[in-house]
Amino acid sequence: MGLGDICVFGDSIGKGVVLHPLTSRYEILKMNIEKLLGRNKVNIKNYSMFGCTAPRALAKVRRHANELTSYSSVFLEVGGNDCDFAWGEIAANPETDHSPNTPLGEFKSSYRQIIDEIRNSGGKPVVLTLPPLEPNRFFNWVSRGINKDNILSWLGDVDMIYRWQEMYNIEIMLLATKMDVPIIDIRSAFLKHNRYQDYICSDGIHPNRDGYNLIYKTIGEQYQYSISV
Repeated sequence: MGLGDICVFGDSIGKGVVLHPLTSRYEILKMNIEKLLGRNKVNIKNYSMFGCTAPRALAKVRRHANELTSYSSVFLEVGGNDCDFAWGEIAANPETDHSPNTPLGEFKSSYRQIIDEIRNSGGKPVVLTLPPLEPNRFFNWVSRGINKDNILSWLGDVDMIYRWQEMYNIEIMLLATKMDVPIIDIRSAFLKHNRYQDYICSDGIHPNRDGYNLIYKTIGEQYQYSISV
């Protein structure tokens, strides 16, 4: 099977969002995807959206279920928003318990349903791992204008942000393995670099241009293998 038509359900990273280094505004990066993937005639239907979580992706997959059989693969890139928190609420009440946007149990359930829905509709799911965040930049970004000390008190340490996101990434990989879904490991493509931070925007979560180059090249390298094993 060649790299033909692909459908993508994801969040802002799936959409190609970057933080402009001068304006600090989010924008969509325009890149030659076919060149980066090393293939011609790649048609991509992208249903990714800013702020997407696994439950939202599940609802979107269901809305487009009748289309999925026409794609070579259906890429899944969600989890970064699911593991995020309402940082303003934490800053205001650091002594209380706070849940992420999608608690881990609900995240696993929704992700499993996404995979089942795609397969039941005749589609072929492919899971993408989460690119790593840079905890110090992310902490500084989400705590702008609110009480940083309270957030840090609740976290315990800044690196907890990285570890929490890593837990969601592990669940994605475990679920994909258990359900025999091909995995494209874009996370390791970042982490093998001594300074993976060089591929991340100043908000600590979105890849920069070099980061997206790395993502698309990794997809191009791993995709054909991932669907053949």
